[in-house]
Amino acid sequence: MKRCKFLFWNLIIVLPILVSVMGCKKFLDRKPLTATLDDLHQGTLEAQSFGLYNTLQYAGFSTLPWLDFHSIRDDDAQKGSSLTDGAEINTEFETFQYTKDDWAPNTYWNDHYYMINLANKELYFADSLKATDPASLRNVGEALFFRAYCFFDLVRTYGDIPLINFYFTNPKDGIKPKSSQDSIFAQIDRDLEKAIQYLPQNWEVAGTNIYPGRVTSGAAKTLWAQAYLWRASPGYYHRDISGYAKVISLCTQIEGTNEYHLATNFPDIWKDGMGGAGKNGPESIFEEQNYVGPNQTPWKGTQWGTSQNVRQGGASNVWNLGWGWNTPTQKLVTDWTNADSTDPRLQQTVLFSGQYDGGSAAGGYGATLPPYNPGVALDQPYWNKKVYSDPQMRQWTGQIFGSGGADWINHRIFRYADVLLMHAEAANETGDGATAATVLEKIRFRASGNLDRNSPERTTGVGGKAPIVPYIPFTNQSQMRQAIKNERRWEFAMEGYRFYDLVRWGDAISALSPLGYTNRCRFYPIPQQAINLSGNVLVQNPEW
Repeated sequence: MKRCKFLFWNLIIVLPILVSVMGCKKFLDRKPLTATLDDLHQGTLEAQSFGLYNTLQYAGFSTLPWLDFHSIRDDDAQKGSSLTDGAEINTEFETFQYTKDDWAPNTYWNDHYYMINLANKELYFADSLKATDPASLRNVGEALFFRAYCFFDLVRTYGDIPLINFYFTNPKDGIKPKSSQDSIFAQIDRDLEKAIQYLPQNWEVAGTNIYPGRVTSGAAKTLWAQAYLWRASPGYYHRDISGYAKVISLCTQIEGTNEYHLATNFPDIWKDGMGGAGKNGPESIFEEQNYVGPNQTPWKGTQWGTSQNVRQGGASNVWNLGWGWNTPTQKLVTDWTNADSTDPRLQQTVLFSGQYDGGSAAGGYGATLPPYNPGVALDQPYWNKKVYSDPQMRQWTGQIFGSGGADWINHRIFRYADVLLMHAEAANETGDGATAATVLEKIRFRASGNLDRNSPERTTGVGGKAPIVPYIPFTNQSQMRQAIKNERRWEFAMEGYRFYDLVRWGDAISALSPLGYTNRCRFYPIPQQAINLSGNVLVQNPEW
């Protein structure tokens, strides 16, 4: 079984990148194509599926461009590092002065359409082969999932976009005008409906997951619930509240499989130390896989963890663990402290300069960070603890300092906590406040250290202290709505949820306008290079 896992993930490394779609220089800035489908020695569709997972490691999905769009745009995260390191990101994503032509936005657009074209190609070949055996249908399900995943990212980011749902070899055939958001979501619905039918519930053989990180029907249902919740929320231009019922149905199905459950302790989710205890844990639904071996051999990693790790410039090299991007803001710490200073997740999410890391119970390793020096360019008062790298792993891999300090850390993309909080939100919006409170309590129970909701520690506090993550009963819909919004903020802090949550709730202006956000900032302008390559068939978003 171990050999199967190793073979799967090493095939992803060596699999040649297949055909590009857009034709732009940055988009084609890859290693030369030296193989055709006929050159591949394993099953054609299986090989193409592996290529999709390989593409998930591109920057638009796993490092700085993804962080820019999903995390740095909110009020809880900031770029970090120094003002001169990626200075353009400060302007574009922290103060909402969007640009139409820059490396990060271009990469994000290009990488997503690149993956869409790979998925289209796999679906085309599956159709041409008339493949209906179970293994081939699983591959088809993977292609449909990844296409839907990309379209969902793109439609939330840009609004109307080209609907490229077909394979082509002539670049001119890929030049299409924008389609409406409703049309994009209709495609997402079609893709995920089929993906759920074709994908397995798990990839286990004899009780062992032989392909950790490979997508399942649970992942497709989670993505579909997210897509329905987006359209049911007040921030969507064509709101359809009937989507709440579909969210409840999908989340209930996921919960009913018993494939997933919340990790016992919140910090367990992020453990990436020796043995990788947190990788592909009990609440992992979809997780991008990274691996670095002893002395960096073999290496199948990304800069997901490295890009966000501590980079304390005024300290010795021992705290130069990465690039220092995506750091918590003072507002996150202040708001969280004022709202619930006894919530253990604050210390388990935020790493404080100059303080003890809390040891293993708080997701630390028994170290004290150097103090924050405001005059030192790279120093930050806070760091993202959810990617805090294990010193034993740094020694074992040889990735000790600087540009490679945590390339083995997985990107947790979907986890079970989101399923529960989507369920709670949809239940509350459909008038079932009792269910909303019950499901919300599952998250808060875990956050409290699994203390019963009636225990003194949660009801009145002990020793003069405030209660620890108290139970929140349903009072009215508005009260529960705000409780769920708060819970999503604390539970998913620094994970890339908040900006899009604020937009779909219609709360972005009130939360982000002090940073420069206006309503047109809900959508990013389409990259100018894509417009130019289309010969102006593709037109800019009207507000830009």
